[in-house]
Amino acid sequence: MNQLAARLRRGSPLLIIFLCVLVDMVGYGMVVPLLPFMVRERSDSALLVGLLSSLYALLQLLVAPMLGALSDRVGRRPVLIGAVLASGGAYALLGLAASLGALPLIFLAVAIGGAAGASIPTAQAYIADSTPPAERASGMGLIGAAFGLGLMLGPASGGLLSVYGLGMPPLLAAGLALLNGLFALRFLPESLPAERRLRTPLRPAAVARQIAEAASVHVVRPLLLAIFLLNMAFAGLQSNFPLFSSVRFGWDPLANGVFFAFVGVCAVVTQGVLLGRLQPHLGEARLVIGGLGLMALALGATALAPVGWLLYPLVGLMALGTGLAVPSITSLVSRLAGEGRQGVVMGGMQTVLSLTLVLGPALAGLLFDAVGPVAPYLSGGLLACGALLAAVGGLGPAMHASPSSAD
Repeated sequence: MNQLAARLRRGSPLLIIFLCVLVDMVGYGMVVPLLPFMVRERSDSALLVGLLSSLYALLQLLVAPMLGALSDRVGRRPVLIGAVLASGGAYALLGLAASLGALPLIFLAVAIGGAAGASIPTAQAYIADSTPPAERASGMGLIGAAFGLGLMLGPASGGLLSVYGLGMPPLLAAGLALLNGLFALRFLPESLPAERRLRTPLRPAAVARQIAEAASVHVVRPLLLAIFLLNMAFAGLQSNFPLFSSVRFGWDPLANGVFFAFVGVCAVVTQGVLLGRLQPHLGEARLVIGGLGLMALALGATALAPVGWLLYPLVGLMALGTGLAVPSITSLVSRLAGEGRQGVVMGGMQTVLSLTLVLGPALAGLLFDAVGPVAPYLSGGLLACGALLAAVGGLGPAMHASPSSAD
């Protein structure tokens, strides 16, 4: 907080980026937990809900490298401002679609929102432009803080507003995005001087090539498999949970909004407080094992929960497990990649994560429709167990590379 206040007093452009990402994530958090209810008013298919989330992630995966390349050509500022305003248009269209009951418009709005939401790498590039290497990590941390705060405030606000209709939260999110764009237009300076701009090719992500390049480093293959299985389990449940809680326990949009805010608090506490304190004592390898074990246990228990209030401690454990395991696996992969290969491996791992956001929601929706509400959680527990086994297979080299991780 002291660092944030100091940036505010200095009028740092990084603070402006922080505020832009924060407001954008508040809008995103207001809308996402309500999307399943918008679809369910028009269709009983959980697969459609999953495909909606998959569409958002697919557009992000394909458009992010193109926006990054465009920002290399024309500068970061116009790309960031354009993306914020496009998000506002997507939210406005979604509010209109919710009021009219038009399912195709919902899909169109989500597609536009996914493309606009692909600007986070450009925001990271802005920070890299604006900070010396010694301060870059703290600058990148501002984006993580904005994500966490946005995903705490947004769902609760959206749930409260949903009592006035499902169209109200996206319309307010559109207004916030418009104000955000005007704020950035007035205060956000350009970070990339004209003499440093490049004509980078505007190409979509080469998904298969990026994954293959990362997997060519054989020592990281088990951990890449582990993070793929873990995120396949978790990604599908984010879109599917409102359907599960509604069918099993009769939760409405307000109850789900409050719950998603609780999950955001758990994520912030885990990654902002617990991870830094546990890592020196337990090491990354043990955090991976413990985190994946918690995930598998919590997912299986969620499927069997007899009453709704038990979802709070169970999903809290799930968020704890994910918050401990994913950063620890990321750190181990980075270390095992070795000098000169970290860029390739980390880029491939990020592509793997993006791919799970495309595949996971569709798989969860398909299982929900074909087998029943508990099926995505039981299958998620099995996927987490598979991730645990894969990680154990990769932790031998990890411990050898960093003896402290096994202490």
